[in-house]
Amino acid sequence: MGGGVRKRMRLFVLIRAEDVSGVSGTGVVAEGVEFTDGTVAMRWLRRPYSVACYASIRDVVAVHGHGGKTRVKWLSEDGYRRDERWSEASGGSIVWSEPKR
Repeated sequence: MGGGVRKRMRLFVLIRAEDVSGVSGTGVVAEGVEFTDGTVAMRWLRRPYSVACYASIRDVVAVHGHGGKTRVKWLSEDGYRRDERWSEASGGSIVWSEPKR
């Protein structure tokens, strides 16, 4: 974030290509919000439907990325998914890009 605070929250979904744990399934498995200070709240879409908070989206990726098997997809402000909001980097890590304003 470059040390600044964004003016708006950002919505995202977590998309899992492979279910490493055998619990969450594949496809869109969670939805979340990144608050203006970078804090993230995320809700799982399958039982037990838990909610968790993280210090940053990087922490979400570190815990749930599973070496590139799960990715963060940013949603546009109107709620529609936009493919250009995420990309898979070499080596299986997950990177994200700031929306162009």
